[in-house]
Amino acid sequence: MVVPMRRLYFLLICPALMQASPALGKARSISSTAVENATLDEARKREPNPALVKAQILLDRLRFSPGAIDGRRGDNTRLALQTFQQANHLKATGDLDQQSWDALTGTDGEPLLQDYEITKDDVAGPFVKVPEQMEEQAKLKKLAYSSPLELLSEKFHVDEELLKALNEGKDFEQAGTRISVPKVRAGKLGKVERIEVDKEQKAVRAYDKDGQLLAHYPATVGSEARPAPSGSFKVTKVARNPLYTYEPKNQFKGVEADQPFDIAPGPNNPVGTVWIEINKDGYGLHGTPEPSQIGKTASHGCVRLTNWDAEDLASGVTKGDPVEFNETS
Repeated sequence: MVVPMRRLYFLLICPALMQASPALGKARSISSTAVENATLDEARKREPNPALVKAQILLDRLRFSPGAIDGRRGDNTRLALQTFQQANHLKATGDLDQQSWDALTGTDGEPLLQDYEITKDDVAGPFVKVPEQMEEQAKLKKLAYSSPLELLSEKFHVDEELLKALNEGKDFEQAGTRISVPKVRAGKLGKVERIEVDKEQKAVRAYDKDGQLLAHYPATVGSEARPAPSGSFKVTKVARNPLYTYEPKNQFKGVEADQPFDIAPGPNNPVGTVWIEINKDGYGLHGTPEPSQIGKTASHGCVRLTNWDAEDLASGVTKGDPVEFNETS
């Protein structure tokens, strides 16, 4: 379904920082068979490895999001696993021990990876080279994906390097190419009654009316220069494909404009594909053009999620839902 674009104007205190992703190096080739048959022992081997890919896919399906599936140990995966352990009454270490591995791999018998045929729409574009300077971004008609590879990576919640490692030698720019992709979560999130932003652990959690955890997402929450708020707020608006308006009074580093300007919607828009506004001027929860940076770099006060996690959260949120900013869970 095509979601109609909404124009969204707000005092933007919190654009995603346009920092480059850290260079992880080329991922070694990983076969779908290796992922399906991975054992816990392999999780301790050289990264990326098939056991961690397996664990991350299963966590994603259960909405204990590890962020971008990359087959590597990291804070986002550790926190997702720790939350899974807590929810299943296991020792909450964040480590992938045998008990946790058995509980996780026993959740369903579905294949972990699936074949996908790249469509004409996947490669049709238009694709854009996104400049770093916000003033230059404002000249673009759409902050679209930069390549079919980026589009497919976000579609299947996977790091670009890992997607290439799962499909060595495949042409991602050719419709009809068959590739192997993670079989990630499907369907909408249940009805959210409360959102918790854990500022210390850098996480967002959604709960239902009975207080049961619906979803956990890794997040970037504020910065030292402009910390996220504390206390209780409410959702005032959910906007998909938002227009981003820069206000000069915010004086973002590297932006020299002395007049407001707009940046067009798109997945590489500074607030990504979703803006969940709260009743604190200029603050909200939103997506990002840099999914690999979630939980690693600072934002300007807001709560930043991967685009797919922001979209998932938005599917269960309605106006008036409480949002609690806590120092720790």
